[in-house]
Amino acid sequence: MNPRFFARLAAAALLAAVPALALAAGAQDQLKAFVAKVQGATGSFTQATVGPQGRTQPAQSGVFAFQRPGKFKWAVSRPYEQLVISDGKQVYQYDPDLAQVTVRKVDQAIGTSPAAILFGSGNLEQAFNVSALPDRDGLQWLRAKPRSADAGFSQVDIGMNGDLPARIELLDAFGQTTRVELSGIQANPSLPAAEFQFNPPKGVDIVKM
Repeated sequence: MNPRFFARLAAAALLAAVPALALAAGAQDQLKAFVAKVQGATGSFTQATVGPQGRTQPAQSGVFAFQRPGKFKWAVSRPYEQLVISDGKQVYQYDPDLAQVTVRKVDQAIGTSPAAILFGSGNLEQAFNVSALPDRDGLQWLRAKPRSADAGFSQVDIGMNGDLPARIELLDAFGQTTRVELSGIQANPSLPAAEFQFNPPKGVDIVKM
């Protein structure tokens, strides 16, 4: 997994007709409702990245959990294991194959990124220029473009369904598009504090950023 996904991570042109305006506006309302009402969640994801030349990197799948503000776990199980976990202060990225843990402060790792939308608690419009998109694939869409020039990505489109994010499509500064499908979301479950704690295994290299 590209660690910059979370530093850029967490589900944005409009049809001219008035009914389409009303429909697309609902996506932003749904996202605001999600941020306001869902303080934590668990679910599953699949993720794939397509380069500007159409080359597709191997798809990844796994499970996630989050608790506002800033606590989350993104655990890839296939095709190989990787883990990104935040305790609200530090973000740890653990790669078992490399026997390495990268540690960042949560503000540095999330900042004005898609992860800030999904896992944070800030105001969407403060960090992003938000516009509506037409309904597509049975979802209502919005597009968020970072106000910061050094966000590391150009835009993120978020498809909403029933006040929950269902798909995230992120275009980075290198022309790569990362598509994340979210499924099986359970809103506001009871999550133990240990869910977001991480103790690096013995013998791994620890790199602090």
